[in-house]
Amino acid sequence: MKSTAINTGLIDRKEKDKEVYMESRIATVNRTTKETDIRLTLNLDGSGQCSIDTGIGFFDHMLSGFARHGLFDLTLTCKGDLEVDAHHTVEDCGIVLGEAVKQAVGDKKAIKRYGSAILPMDETLMLCAVDLSGRPYLCFDVPYTVPMLGAMETELFREFFYAVSYAAAMNLHLKVFSGTNNHHIAESSFKAFGKALDMATMYEERLNGAVWSTKGIL
Repeated sequence: MKSTAINTGLIDRKEKDKEVYMESRIATVNRTTKETDIRLTLNLDGSGQCSIDTGIGFFDHMLSGFARHGLFDLTLTCKGDLEVDAHHTVEDCGIVLGEAVKQAVGDKKAIKRYGSAILPMDETLMLCAVDLSGRPYLCFDVPYTVPMLGAMETELFREFFYAVSYAAAMNLHLKVFSGTNNHHIAESSFKAFGKALDMATMYEERLNGAVWSTKGIL
C-alpha cells in the first residue's frame, strides 16, 4: 500500500508539472518601419499549416518548407520596399520570426533546448543544429554558385538566418556537406532548420518543469 501511494503521488506531481509547462506557445509580432510592414503569428505546437505572403515567391516557398517540416503553424504577411530590392524584406522577416520564437518559448522550462537535423534532398546533404541558449551566434557554411534564385538574391539567405539567430538569441549552425543544385541547397537549409528547431522546442518530461541548464536559466 505504501509503495502504491508513493507511485500515485509521483504520477500526480508529474501531471501537475506537465500542466504548468504545457501552455499555449503562440506568439504574434507586428513590426512597422519605413522599409517594411510585417505581421507574423507563430504556433510552435501546430501541424505545419501556413499562409505566407512576403512579395517574394521564392522566399515564400522557403518559409513554407520551414513551417511544414517543423510542424509550426505560421502566418506571415510583409509589405516591403521591393522596388529597392529584397534585402529589407528578407532581413526584417528574419528579425520578426526570431522575436516570435523567443516569445513563444518563453522561459524555456522543460524544453530540450538542443536540436539538430541532417537532411537529404536528392544530391544535397544539409546539417542544421540549434541551441536555444540565450546567446546568439550564427555559423553559416552554405555557399551558392548562382547570384539569384527566382527573385531572391542568394546572399540574402545568410542575412535571414543571421537575423533569426540574433533576434531569437539562439546558437544556429548550418553547413552543407554536398550539393550542386542551388534550389536544393536553399530548400534543404530551411527544412533542416524547421526540423532542428522543432526538436529544440520539444518538451522533456524528465526535467519536471526545470530549465535544461547548469546555470538554472537560459
